[in-house]
Amino acid sequence: MQEIIKHLLVLLQWQSEVIRILCTLLFGKNYKPKPEKCTDKKYLKLSVDPLPIFGKPAIKQIYDCDELIKSKNIKPVRRRGGKSVRADTLCPYCGASHEYLYDNTGGRGQFECKVCGSLFNNIKPSKDDEPYCPFCMAKLELIKKRKNFDIYRCHNTDCPYRKKKLSAISPEQKALFKKSSHLFKLRFIYRKFHFEFTPLSKLSPQATSHNNEYVPIVDLPNITASHHVLGLILTYHVNYGIPLRKTAALMYDVHNVKVSHQTIANYCNSVALRVKPFVDHFPYELSDSFCGDETYVKVKGRWHYLFFFFDAVKKIILSYRVRRHRDWQSATLAINDVLCKIKQIPDNLNLITDGNPIYLLAQQFFAQHGINFDVTQVIGLSNTDPVSQEFRPLKQIIERLNRTFKGNYKPTTGYGTDVGAISSVTLFVAYFNFLRPHSALDNKIPAVIPELDKLPNMPAKWLKLISMSEDFIKSSA
Repeated sequence: MQEIIKHLLVLLQWQSEVIRILCTLLFGKNYKPKPEKCTDKKYLKLSVDPLPIFGKPAIKQIYDCDELIKSKNIKPVRRRGGKSVRADTLCPYCGASHEYLYDNTGGRGQFECKVCGSLFNNIKPSKDDEPYCPFCMAKLELIKKRKNFDIYRCHNTDCPYRKKKLSAISPEQKALFKKSSHLFKLRFIYRKFHFEFTPLSKLSPQATSHNNEYVPIVDLPNITASHHVLGLILTYHVNYGIPLRKTAALMYDVHNVKVSHQTIANYCNSVALRVKPFVDHFPYELSDSFCGDETYVKVKGRWHYLFFFFDAVKKIILSYRVRRHRDWQSATLAINDVLCKIKQIPDNLNLITDGNPIYLLAQQFFAQHGINFDVTQVIGLSNTDPVSQEFRPLKQIIERLNRTFKGNYKPTTGYGTDVGAISSVTLFVAYFNFLRPHSALDNKIPAVIPELDKLPNMPAKWLKLISMSEDFIKSSA
């Protein structure tokens, strides 16, 4: 291999010399190649606006009904001649109820408010469900159709949102704005998502255990090897990150047990099938500090992304999804795993992530379903802003988790199947949450299970965890 690299370097030097001679012949003896300079291209960073108003907005209230009634001592209208006003009719200018409204046309639609003196027609509820700008009440226009969402924008040049953004531009930025206006976001934007997913949806243990991503290969109670051998295999392969082939060799060289690497893979897939519902539905005791990040794994020779969300105080992995694409749908599913494990979502919930904009899009998706939380993004490697100075430790914690996982992943040089990737990650999370002592917790287990603490060794703990997982699935049936 070293000889090949040497020959390639010599070939590259020869090609560079030939190119230099040809350029000299074409452009003269004074030709000098221009040094390459790094160019800092400006680009527009994604930002998320508040939600729009759906349906044509009613007229804004310009009077204070309660204040007028109190100051003028206004009494409800005395009805004569059997006239009445429907109870759901309100004054659009001050919000006065039907008790303070005159019916001027005998039920044909015009009313007069006794409180503010305004005339108005009977406003029927609008069937329009289109988005409107919450700042100027103008109807948003569809400008682009993406693969998974549509983009709407407010085109009103007198919108208060646009005026405020325009007034905040510095003189240097105004010069750039005249040349490249696309680098600035001045108008209200709304994204309408196309994602058939219900937030806070949580599969039952039965549905999780029979998910199509998992294929039961081995009937664990009836395996030819003893259960202690199964516990040893899981200890070597999962706890210490030993690859399948080396685990098979270790079992034969040390314990004189002959088992193939494919059989070990089948055992691991079957154990992951049984353990995953227990890991996902366990009643964790959580803190209020959550951080998330994504890392790379290779599946069938192609890069995939592993989304981790982590309780930074309790050291518990809450989400561990392996996804083909690093997009906002994957971020949404990962955040949903966290929300499902929180007993009651607090009003001040804050998730710490990196600068990837997919988490902001996921935040807006949840906001459209009435689930609100904050996303704080720690950007860059240095603490150049107050946000980085305050939340950098949480970002470093999730990066440390990535490195711990990579210690188990790198010896495998990638996964051969999607099932193998998900099984391996599931077993790592089960080991990390229930079996691995953590130095930040004074070498205590993140999620303590008393039944496991009483056992003398790690193979026995793995077997007990499998047994508890099977009992959990049966009890949930």
